[in-house]
Amino acid sequence: MKLAEQLIRERRLTEGEYAELIAGRTPEVAERLSAAAAALRREVYGDAVFTRGLIEISSICKNDCLYCGIRRSNVHAERYRLRQDEIMSCAEEGYALGFKTFVLQGGEDPFFTDEVLGGIVSAIKGRFPDCAVTLSMGERSRESYQTLRDAGADRYLLRHETADPRHYARLHPPEMSFDNRMRCLKDLRDIGYQVGCGFMVGSPYQTETALAKDLKFIETFKPDMCGIGPFVPHHDTPFRDKPAGTLELTLFLLSIIRLIHPPVLLPATTALGTIHPRGRELGIQAGANVVMPNLSPVAVRKKYMLYDTKLCTGEESAQCRGCLDARMRSIGCYLAVDRGDVRTY
Repeated sequence: MKLAEQLIRERRLTEGEYAELIAGRTPEVAERLSAAAAALRREVYGDAVFTRGLIEISSICKNDCLYCGIRRSNVHAERYRLRQDEIMSCAEEGYALGFKTFVLQGGEDPFFTDEVLGGIVSAIKGRFPDCAVTLSMGERSRESYQTLRDAGADRYLLRHETADPRHYARLHPPEMSFDNRMRCLKDLRDIGYQVGCGFMVGSPYQTETALAKDLKFIETFKPDMCGIGPFVPHHDTPFRDKPAGTLELTLFLLSIIRLIHPPVLLPATTALGTIHPRGRELGIQAGANVVMPNLSPVAVRKKYMLYDTKLCTGEESAQCRGCLDARMRSIGCYLAVDRGDVRTY
């Protein structure tokens, strides 16, 4: 409990202390950190939970990440790519439902050049000037990020997956580089995006030391957004037989992240809802304040299968915003109808 109290008081620990806190966690320590994180969330953001309308625009990816169901070498993956008119239709429906942020997410699909993707961003911003556009389209050049920012993109999500270079190499093919991933995040910050990073909890070969590096990175980089969720294996990947990450550790780390970086926009992810029926509510109670319902066309939702048993229909659907609001109100929160920008603290 001593390290927990130190973290609550000082908002930082050494890497060794983070590793010790994780390794020695108990239900009592988790409860203490969760209560402190929830109180801090309320101090910064009140009881608002921000919604992002997720549009999964392509399941085509040139990369071969070992954990991902849409990896290049998965010949069984169902591939699709949304047209601009389909993306705009999703945004139209989302706006009518009350969404003020749209997240365009996809594999690293070479079709989405700066011209194509920039045109889509410009069209969304032109049609909905009061909304934010977030991109989550992987690693690109600094010039590409600048072009997309100039087109109107407000935010960019690029999960770093792990802040340990050796661990990174065990999760990715040789042609992918930890240094390049870090370069991308730095470029995004320099250009002026609201920047999001994040990592899997319980990914293969992850240690307390690796997680400590993740927490230290978040403490020092201070991302505007941070998406973490449990690793869930996919049956068509090399990690098919690896154990999934746990709800318990994910909630513990959500609380720590809120405490070390109070203004962070912190999602209770779909993966959290996948491994537990009340996963997102528990995530909010542990310190999270963002949910990302799915606005993608119903016909393609099961094709964007990054991991097995992903929630594709039902209350994680944007069309059931009222259902999700009721779930948030059951824990004393509500779905806010605004862009949900990061706040100062």
